Amino acid sequence: MVTPFGLPPARGRECCSCPLGPGCFPGSLEAVNLRELEGLIEHTAPAYAGSFLFRQGDRFEHIAVIRLGTVKTYAIDREGREQTTGFHMPGDFIGLSAIDDGRHPCNAVALDTVTLCRLPFRATADLAARMPMLQAKLFRLMSRDIARATRLSCNNAADERLAAFLIGMADRMAAQGYSSRRWQLTMSRMDIANYLRLAPETLSRLLRRFQAEGLVSVDGREVEVRGRERLQALAALEPARVACADQARSEAA
Repeated sequence: MVTPFGLPPARGRECCSCPLGPGCFPGSLEAVNLRELEGLIEHTAPAYAGSFLFRQGDRFEHIAVIRLGTVKTYAIDREGREQTTGFHMPGDFIGLSAIDDGRHPCNAVALDTVTLCRLPFRATADLAARMPMLQAKLFRLMSRDIARATRLSCNNAADERLAAFLIGMADRMAAQGYSSRRWQLTMSRMDIANYLRLAPETLSRLLRRFQAEGLVSVDGREVEVRGRERLQALAALEPARVACADQARSEAA
């Protein structure tokens, strides 16, 4: 039987031995609460590149944390245009955006080999009502997703968006125990451009400029960050927050 997320479940791994460690959803719980939560977790079989984990409009039943691999989420608008909404890596959750409507507002597709730890949302919400630490973790996850979306909703300059993306990728790689200086992209340049609301030509031009300025080195999908401090200065979040506030005031006026 095919389950939601398109994958047959397999049990048997314990959260305490998971390499994701305390950064994961259950990772902030005490042992007594963790054992109760572990009873709900299903560990999925691998999904391979191009496989859908869920589709836009599917009924929402589970949230899931990525154990291995990279997932792209994207929505299709009424005109049939695709808009990439996020790239999700080990330790990230997918499915949270469906809580309100009960239907997934986007597609989730594996960019490489992906495995998930998934939880039935209703049972997890019931546990969260009794476990303040679990509830707080769930709220933080929602807040993180909102913050990422907000950074792209403002009118930041194209180079600021790209710099923020590169720094964000470096930090996420470091959080997984990999080099924050050099890594392989699992997403295409077309997907990155779509996610950053840039034309592909604009992204290519910016990457060439960043290379000429010694900020990065790009060879195919291999990226090396060479000027992190300058990228951080370019991607400073404070101007973004000011821009968001100004935009919100303008729309309210």
